[in-house]
Amino acid sequence: MKLSRLALSLSLSAPALLLASPSVLAQTLSGTVTNAAGKPLANATVEIEALKRVTSTNELGEFTFSDVKEGDYTLHIFASGFAHLHEHTQVQSDNADGANFVLARSAIEVIDVHATPMHLSVMESATPVSVLSGETLRRQQAATLGDTLEKLPGVQSNFHGNVASTPIIRGLSGPRVLITQNGLDVSDVSRVGPDHAVASEASTAKQIEVLRGPATLFFGSGAIGGVVNVVDQRVPTSTETRGEFVLETQTVNDQKLGTFNVTTGVDNMAFYADGFYRDSNDYETPVAPDIDDSDGAHVVENSNEESSGFTLGTSYLFDQGYVGVAVERFEREYGVPGHSHGGDTSVFADLEQTKYQLLGEYNFTNDFLQSVHFKAGYTDYEHAEVEGGLVGTTFSNETEELRVELLHKPMAGWRGGISLHYKGSDVFAQGEEAFTPPSKMEMFAVALMEERHFGDFLVQLGARAESVTLDASSVLLPELDAHEHDDEHDHDEHAHDEHAHDEHEHEGSEFLRQFEVEQEFTPITLSAGVVYTINESYNVGVSLSRSERAPSASELLSFGPHIGTRTYEVGALFDLSEEDTFVLSQSPIDLETANNIDLTFRKTQGDVGFVFNAFYNQVDNYYFQEETGLFAESGHDHAHDEESHGEEGHDHENHSEEGHGEHSDELPVYLFGSADAILHGFELQVAWQTTDNLKLDFFADYVKARLKDGGALPRTSPMRLGSHVAYTLDNIRADLDITYFAKQDDISTFETETDGYTLVDASITYDISLGDVDLSVYLSGENLTDEEARVHTSFLKDIAPRPGRNFAFGVRAYF
Repeated sequence: MKLSRLALSLSLSAPALLLASPSVLAQTLSGTVTNAAGKPLANATVEIEALKRVTSTNELGEFTFSDVKEGDYTLHIFASGFAHLHEHTQVQSDNADGANFVLARSAIEVIDVHATPMHLSVMESATPVSVLSGETLRRQQAATLGDTLEKLPGVQSNFHGNVASTPIIRGLSGPRVLITQNGLDVSDVSRVGPDHAVASEASTAKQIEVLRGPATLFFGSGAIGGVVNVVDQRVPTSTETRGEFVLETQTVNDQKLGTFNVTTGVDNMAFYADGFYRDSNDYETPVAPDIDDSDGAHVVENSNEESSGFTLGTSYLFDQGYVGVAVERFEREYGVPGHSHGGDTSVFADLEQTKYQLLGEYNFTNDFLQSVHFKAGYTDYEHAEVEGGLVGTTFSNETEELRVELLHKPMAGWRGGISLHYKGSDVFAQGEEAFTPPSKMEMFAVALMEERHFGDFLVQLGARAESVTLDASSVLLPELDAHEHDDEHDHDEHAHDEHAHDEHEHEGSEFLRQFEVEQEFTPITLSAGVVYTINESYNVGVSLSRSERAPSASELLSFGPHIGTRTYEVGALFDLSEEDTFVLSQSPIDLETANNIDLTFRKTQGDVGFVFNAFYNQVDNYYFQEETGLFAESGHDHAHDEESHGEEGHDHENHSEEGHGEHSDELPVYLFGSADAILHGFELQVAWQTTDNLKLDFFADYVKARLKDGGALPRTSPMRLGSHVAYTLDNIRADLDITYFAKQDDISTFETETDGYTLVDASITYDISLGDVDLSVYLSGENLTDEEARVHTSFLKDIAPRPGRNFAFGVRAYF
């Protein structure tokens, strides 16, 4: 559809003399926003970018700004279902014509990103960005963050029995993917092990953002694979009274969910509150789990949860910005499937977190600084693993964080600013499964990001330098009885192995050695991106980045059984000697370095839109766990260890038959090492607004992850194809999702193949208007074909397939 060009004239009211500068006059800037057919667009957002002033259009599509100084400005105008418009204009006292701004239709929703102070959106930046918000977020929200995001192109989940999951972005996860809440680290221990839940709730979020490329500079080296930012309104920026609540029940696990959030205010004071409660039982599966004590029942034992949380926030609003504070309490109790210590005793995690955030923004009126954004947070996190009413292991993380971002006014056409960042964390683990010693981390960083338009080209540049210190005063190196398994060497004959040790000699860790470790790193990150606007409907972008990452405490210092992954983990600080004993490594600890290129091609306007991303990522010194061929005592009788011994997808099928006998209490020993790796692939998203009532979406993604010298990386996400059909008629909306997961047979040593499967989900929603309240009643179904689906990226794929057929009924209200 060909669109008319935009008028650049503005209606200016009678001038008024400014006290600060008698030669500069204040004007009234007004205009009208319409669609291509000339129909006024109500509730469109209009922003004067340089002044950070925002208003909305009325029912006639009209907007007005008063007291605007004469000069050059850029207006940012956007509305749901339309492409964003950035229009340059000049405010002059003799310009009296009205302005008509025409927004072009966009089949792909264009959503602004909150994670960075500079403007970013899905369709306009060199940075690959995905955003889940609005009705789509509510329709896809799940009990865990990874499961909520897994329908986004390029994002999958490491599904951990429906109770814990973290996002996998382009094949990368764990310490390479930073998870934040309003731009501050969520500060849990979810990146230490797959059985540790993310301490964040999707049901109270406004939107969830996934960033790759230059935008991750603002977050640091922990975001080498990407950033997931959960955005809510806990520090409100408006006194308008609005809110929502949801009540829902599900059949597959008898889940009950209730959630709400509300914002209000009086004069310059704004207030916010939210809360949620979720309770669910063990979930049903299409097939009986592959574990001894399932009794043929189609239920994953110990997959229940009970969680709750609330947040209170307030802020003071003034002409130049706002400042506010919020406090959140998050609690969750959940079972850990497959994590039992013999008999009928199951282990569950008891998670508690208290989070404080201070957020603010100040817009300057001087000639250099445009605005300052500051974010500060303190998080006190703890979770205990409880067995038989007794606490076995406790994990805690106490974190302080401060970010200050200073943005300058345009200088020689360049827009951008500098970011100052501090983060300190004190991570502590104590108990029989504390495989990582207590450690303290401090990080100081400075980052710079700039962008400029050169005609049809947008250039984005960034750089960040960090100083990272990691201190651990009590790193333990026990005398480990590690040995091989073979047909001629029975476990009961270890005394005849020249490398064996008498099991009673070392009982009580008599030969424990202790070290003090202090490591310092200086990661440097550089990025550059260019977006070329071909015409009003198409653009193409390229992004280059070089990112360095310091290894995490678990990658460096681990030494002990990690039952969540069914491995005995040994960190990169140690080496395996020729005598099959572990010693302190004499090799320097290298930074992990990723060299990445992204190519993007987009159609931004019209009834058909698409985004295609292709990427190539070479990671030098990629840290991963390598199997040693050795086995060690776990210290417990783990009834299910034999079913799925595996690090990052290593199932050890060749050892599983031994598990029922003499080796049932042993775990394979994995040593963190580093090697060069290559990850490459693509993401495709296509949207077609066929009629005003019918919309079709399609997506595909693929990643190949391998070592440079040969061999696949473990637990690599399989290729996916997905489609979504949305039909609306008056007050009724129907949605259908079909997602195909391909067979994954590109696997590493000891890893088993995973069959492909297809998931079919559907929902129907009926909207009811009750005065100032918009009520929606919905019925949804997931896995309607009751497909047996085992997630290749999951550590529990053999004992915890995806849930079977599930129906959910709920009521959602907006006011």
